Amino acid sequence: MIAVLLVLALWLDTPGLVQTAETVHAPTQFAHVNNTFRFEAAAPLARVAPLFGPEGERCWAGKHWDPQFVYPQPARDLEGAVFTVRHGEHHSVWVNTIFDLAGGRMQYVMVIPEVLVSLIDVRLKDMGATHTAVEVTYARTALATVANDGVQAMGASDRDSGPDWQRSVEACLAVQQAH
Repeated sequence: MIAVLLVLALWLDTPGLVQTAETVHAPTQFAHVNNTFRFEAAAPLARVAPLFGPEGERCWAGKHWDPQFVYPQPARDLEGAVFTVRHGEHHSVWVNTIFDLAGGRMQYVMVIPEVLVSLIDVRLKDMGATHTAVEVTYARTALATVANDGVQAMGASDRDSGPDWQRSVEACLAVQQAH
């Protein structure tokens, strides 16, 4: 036992090798956030649901939302669609994993390579002829520690997005109604 303690003491005293047990054994911590927001859209499910496909979202998401479809060609909203979106200096790759208009369920996996991965889950509930309940959950995970702060900030933004999404979706519905 004394020999083990002596070797440990010498190892810890060697320049450049001083490490705490915490840094030796602790895995790298990547930020993970999970946030949900809810709102109601003043339209029936049949009108609201198509707005949550990548093409349908163009109506309300703003000019920064410009999905470039890899599959299918020509572009259309369907389960299994793969597309990219530019985010500043990064390109994200999106896969539509669930696209059920009648059931009011859409889900996407989005990856910005070496930065983050996100799961976006949209659940719609028919509230009758005039309203649809919308629930959106974002689960985001950093893929690098340098992305931790950004993932945390995105999580805070996600959590507070309901009112903006509601205004934008309802503005889109109003434009569609006018045509």
